[in-house]
Amino acid sequence: MADSCSEKSVFVGEPGERKDVPCTPPDESTTVTTNEGKIKKKPFMWKFRSSKGFIVSVVAMSVFTDNFLYGLAVPVFPFAIEVRAGVAHEDVQKWVSILLGAFGAGLLVSAPIFGWIADRTTGRRMPFVAGLVLLAAATILLCLGNSIALLLVGRVLQGVSAAVVWTVGLAFLVDSVPKEEIGESMGIVAVALSLGILVGPVLGGVVYAKGGYYSVFAMAFVLIGFDIILRLLVIEGQTARNLHMTEANSSAVSATPEPAQEHGHVAAVDVLTPPQPSTRYARFVKRLPPVITLLQHPRLVCALWGTFMQAMLSASFETTIPLFVRNTFGWNSTGAGLIFLPIILPIFGAPLVGKMSDRYGARPCITTGFILAIPFLILLRIVDHKSTNEVVIFCVLLTFVGISLALIVAPVMGEVANAVSDLEEKRPGRFGKGGAIAQAYALSNVAFAVGALGGPLIAGFINTKEGWKTLTLVLAMICAATVIPTYIYTGGRLQKKDIKFWKQQRVTGEDQA
Repeated sequence: MADSCSEKSVFVGEPGERKDVPCTPPDESTTVTTNEGKIKKKPFMWKFRSSKGFIVSVVAMSVFTDNFLYGLAVPVFPFAIEVRAGVAHEDVQKWVSILLGAFGAGLLVSAPIFGWIADRTTGRRMPFVAGLVLLAAATILLCLGNSIALLLVGRVLQGVSAAVVWTVGLAFLVDSVPKEEIGESMGIVAVALSLGILVGPVLGGVVYAKGGYYSVFAMAFVLIGFDIILRLLVIEGQTARNLHMTEANSSAVSATPEPAQEHGHVAAVDVLTPPQPSTRYARFVKRLPPVITLLQHPRLVCALWGTFMQAMLSASFETTIPLFVRNTFGWNSTGAGLIFLPIILPIFGAPLVGKMSDRYGARPCITTGFILAIPFLILLRIVDHKSTNEVVIFCVLLTFVGISLALIVAPVMGEVANAVSDLEEKRPGRFGKGGAIAQAYALSNVAFAVGALGGPLIAGFINTKEGWKTLTLVLAMICAATVIPTYIYTGGRLQKKDIKFWKQQRVTGEDQA
């Protein structure tokens, strides 16, 4: 009977010869052999701490914390910078905008850096924890800061921390979740994102009004403390796989073809594999940074464009809707805040959308989302005066826009990971031992940040120069232009055989009818 080894243990060469990559001795209720060959005691409750559900919960919590703390300060800044930093009343709006932009700048610059670091380190847990340390430092600066300079540094550090969450955190999740469940897991993360965006500003405003400035940050530190405990408890996927005891059998051995090449034993599969070209161009391509290779992959570029689009649409509405409802309906800030509920609430169906994406692919979900958005964006132009019917129509239209965004968010997040997996299958070893998942999510962060920064500028300019009706038409046209590349490249380039298969299925269905 074969020794009990990890799933990567492989038998090669002469009978009885085995390559240990890695293999744990068959002992073993309380100890385990690490990758370095050391015998260590198994961590307490390691199965639960490395379970898919716990890992998804920890990543979702980190996303919630990040967005909650981002939104927590939004209603506080206008008052705090005037009272604490001594900013003149007429300059408050300018500095509030700069502080909000500083977050995006920190995110934009640091995301590629942390993506590269995460793919080069042996594990993702410590960078993940380090991100929360940065968030704690940022929160301390925002809490104690009594000058614009300190507040700016704190806000930039918040953006850097967000970069860690959205690169290392999502890569951490992808490493630990089966490929066929990535969409559903990303849906849960999307719900956490929406909760943070929804709850943060509300609690920030209420607590500031009732308890004052320091009460707001006391709440923030409690949340950070809880989050850091979770991040320290979690056990990442690779460590968990080394802890799991499985018996090697012939079927498992035959399912792992790659070690035959490593030992120089020519297997049948090696004969069928064409030799790699050793041209100067091939060597040049191999030396390119992983990010360049990623950006050459149309499937990933399409996913990045989808990320940019959903960020741009959301940010455009955040910039223009409050002004629109004030001018059209005469609403105050409370109404301007509540009107976003029809857009945000549909995102709570993201786990279901993610599950559909896992089962049927991301293409139908994302394509349907952009197609659905087109007519309802155009129809927003019909709301042009104050009445109960107009308010109802406006809310219904925004609800359908929210549904369209919900169809996009989770599948796009999962598509980033699937695109990298597809590229690694086509070019094995191109990204080295650490892969390129974190760097791909760093690019996704950059796309999101560009959309979040560019959306308000574009929407604000069009709304000011041409009006609300032109703005909604332009947004609809951009969505329409996005449909074609999304349909072609999402899930892998659409092939003629796919269209032929679809036609055959339709003909078969008509014949049966």
